[in-house]
Amino acid sequence: MQKRFFLQAVAAAAVLVAALPAAAQNWKPSRPINLIVPWAAGGSTDQVTRVTAAELEKALGQTIVIVNQPGASGAIGTKSALDAAKDGYTWTAGAAQDLGAYQALGSVNTSIKDWHLFLNVANIQVIGVNPQRPWKSAKELLDDMKKRPGQISVATAGVTSAGHNAMDQIVKATGVKYKEVSYDGGNPAVVATVSGEADVTTQLAVEQADMIRGKRLRPLATVSDKPLELEGFGTIPPLSEVVPGFTAPANYFGIFIPKGVPDDVVKTVERIWAQNIVKSDALKKYATSRGALFNPLAGDAAQKAVFPAVQANAWNLHASGKTKVAPDTVGIPKP
Repeated sequence: MQKRFFLQAVAAAAVLVAALPAAAQNWKPSRPINLIVPWAAGGSTDQVTRVTAAELEKALGQTIVIVNQPGASGAIGTKSALDAAKDGYTWTAGAAQDLGAYQALGSVNTSIKDWHLFLNVANIQVIGVNPQRPWKSAKELLDDMKKRPGQISVATAGVTSAGHNAMDQIVKATGVKYKEVSYDGGNPAVVATVSGEADVTTQLAVEQADMIRGKRLRPLATVSDKPLELEGFGTIPPLSEVVPGFTAPANYFGIFIPKGVPDDVVKTVERIWAQNIVKSDALKKYATSRGALFNPLAGDAAQKAVFPAVQANAWNLHASGKTKVAPDTVGIPKP
């Protein structure tokens, strides 16, 4: 799977570079760039963004300052980047499926098409439980959730987070009820589960990887129809083994630059993505060690890749009564 994703990324990158005029690819930032991470330090967005920023700094010859601005399930930091001067010096980061849901939620008046997307990895959610809890399989956990509706606590990073999205999909497929406990980021949600403050977390594998390897969390299943090979642990089976027919679209992460910035800024980052990021050993190593899929994309290819997850997330949120307007009224048709 990793190889297939990588070859697709290289092919897309080659097309992108060929289409760019040379003069538009040479933006030289004259001061540090602020890169807003709208989640807490240590979480999935923070982790991969810091690795990517270090690679971009080499190519741009300028410092990229990571600014953690958590709150409102990523909406506060995202809005800060959207409202900043359109001079190319304020970016944001995160999961594209979160970015695409804000307008339907009524939290930020923005669409996925308002942003230039620069994707680095695709992440997968994992059902991880505190090892002091009794469940040894996803089936045991789901059976207990059905027996004790609303009593088993699940730690997530809030309403638009990967963990919440995973539970929306699980609820839709199984009808279970649970008690959600929200935190300002994936890392705090994972730590809460390790400490026993919560029973379960459904945050991303990249956020749980170290705790799984250290036997501080017990992984029961990926929230997917595909297994996950986690370095230093082994294979985590897919939820589809317990819930036949279960599927989930890829959850892409990346750096987002609001449209309206100077064209040379965008073209320069597109060039770096196509020439440097697709070959980044640091990002490949991050993906392999954390249980993510290395798949850099930009431009139209990125917009196309993220839309299935944007659709699924927005409509799952709508089905659970969390949106202010129906997603199809803001350009997100029902999948």
